[in-house]
Amino acid sequence: MPPEAIVTNSDAIIRSTTGPSPDQAESLFEHVAWLYAFCREKVFRDDTDRIIAALWSKRAPDAGEKVIELGCGPGFYSRNLAQRFPQILVTGVDRSEGQISRARRHAQDAAVANCAFEQVNALQLPCEDANFDVLIASRLFTILYDPNRAVAEMYRVLKRDGRCFIAEPRYAIWASIPLFAMWLLALTTHARNGYREPHKATVYSERSFANLFARQPWKSVSTWHDGRYQYALCQKA
Repeated sequence: MPPEAIVTNSDAIIRSTTGPSPDQAESLFEHVAWLYAFCREKVFRDDTDRIIAALWSKRAPDAGEKVIELGCGPGFYSRNLAQRFPQILVTGVDRSEGQISRARRHAQDAAVANCAFEQVNALQLPCEDANFDVLIASRLFTILYDPNRAVAEMYRVLKRDGRCFIAEPRYAIWASIPLFAMWLLALTTHARNGYREPHKATVYSERSFANLFARQPWKSVSTWHDGRYQYALCQKA
């Protein structure tokens, strides 16, 4: 099998590296994938309506509009947006094979045909420049070791005037709940403790969150907070 394959599901829009990455077995999101999926589906805030209001407040998305979700987990937002707007093409990407497998099953069970899911590292998106109209990410920066590189990738893959919507927790305790629960479960099941994830989530102050986007020449950047979450809406120049 070749090292790279063209995605053929629901109109090819990105390339995906086949097979698991060498360190997949060292990820909490693989060992206890079901627990994070439960948190995403049942515990975390559902920002679907906020995403739609921020990105498509004045009009519905155009037919064929391409949307990518970074760190999609079990595909909650990708699936929701694809269901709301059957005219768009949604790709959810995540580094975890277990999360992607769940996302695909959920989409298949819901008969959602306009979204696909691929195992991809958000820091190394295997697609051409200016490929997507919209990018979304929720709780992505809590565990990233190189957030500046992630933002650079976001900027690179967006088309001119493309927009990204980012949602991040504001409080360390709330942000760390899934990590703490996954670590605790891993310890109680006597699994090895060489996982790559940190024990505590990274949480940004309002100023440092806004500064995440300062290195790229965005056309516009807007940040705000609402309860336990803070948000950014950026448009590419």
